[in-house]
Amino acid sequence: MIRRVYMDYTAGMPVDQRVIEAMLPYFSQNYGNPSSIHSWGNEARKALEEARARVAALVGAKKSEEVLFTSGGTESNNLAIKGVAYRNKDKGNHIVTTTIEHMSVMNACKHLTKQGFNVTYVPVDKHGVVEVPSLEKAITDKTILVSVMYANGEIGTIQPIKEIGEIVHKRKAFLHVDAVAAVGHMPITVEEENIDLLSISSNDMYGPKGVGALYVKTGTRIEPIIHGGGQERGLRSGTENLPAVVGMGKAAEIAKAEMKVEGQRLVRLRDKFIKGVLQTIPSSYLNGHPTQRLPNNINVRFSYIEGESLILSLDMLGIACSSGSACTSKTLEPSHVLLAIGLKHEEAHGSLLFTLGKQNNEEDVDYVLSALPDVVKRLRAISPLTPKELTQ
Repeated sequence: MIRRVYMDYTAGMPVDQRVIEAMLPYFSQNYGNPSSIHSWGNEARKALEEARARVAALVGAKKSEEVLFTSGGTESNNLAIKGVAYRNKDKGNHIVTTTIEHMSVMNACKHLTKQGFNVTYVPVDKHGVVEVPSLEKAITDKTILVSVMYANGEIGTIQPIKEIGEIVHKRKAFLHVDAVAAVGHMPITVEEENIDLLSISSNDMYGPKGVGALYVKTGTRIEPIIHGGGQERGLRSGTENLPAVVGMGKAAEIAKAEMKVEGQRLVRLRDKFIKGVLQTIPSSYLNGHPTQRLPNNINVRFSYIEGESLILSLDMLGIACSSGSACTSKTLEPSHVLLAIGLKHEEAHGSLLFTLGKQNNEEDVDYVLSALPDVVKRLRAISPLTPKELTQ
């Protein structure tokens, strides 16, 4: 039988069994509405607030009420960016972000430009690190928000958020951080790192899909983008998805307790994988920062072949990976992140993203490292672009 190895954890993670067990009672036993004032509602509200406190503890928030539950990272990003823009337009109409943000940030900013806001996109260096002097220069007296992701889910690069936050606050603007790829995998402390708004996704830390959170620091003014009954402090109306919220809270509790040891384990597997690829496959390269990267992220590129062909060939061998963000996988255009770090179109097309998770072990890494060289060599042999010396 073909060994099955899943290395696409950025696209989707399995729900931790402990999370599933925590969620189950809230489907059929504790089914009250948290907004109701009777005992069923009180029980539901208690579970909601316990989950909120666990998420707040994971990111170092001082108050649990600074956490709002949403439908996921995309909504959190939209609420943060549009919410700050709409509420603070009397102070300015300028937003600063970077060229490697998730599409939910990019498209939210694009939407705001149609409504009279100006957006500046700050470049990154060849490793994907934000050019801090350029970011500082981009901030003006009209700047109300700076949005920089904590770590990039495609190339794994981690940003100097604390330093950026100091600059942003000195200029009296708000700092939003998309931390979907980082929360639950590395320690984040919003107070110490000068973060005003932080986007979080449940499924990116082994919780259920379809639920997320936005940390909003006390004193940060935002306007809701969903209007209704006034749940979540009036900033995100709609009956809370209690089973999913409870699951997210449990996932946050587990991540806080286990991410240090799990992170160290993943770094060892990650580094072995990267070293194995670069040493055994000629004309292969690492995308992203060599050390300042997420513990589970491996983004490599291979000259003269396309990532899609590699994905399909590896899938036939039972190996799952991707060519970038799952949110942009339906387009044939190369990743905007890879282009932003200076890669040519053909280099970006030849990139593969492997992301490791709890179910991966050293045998999985060995299996992929044994399969990958032959796949690359076979695809290069049928490519008219491949130099003769690489087809021998």
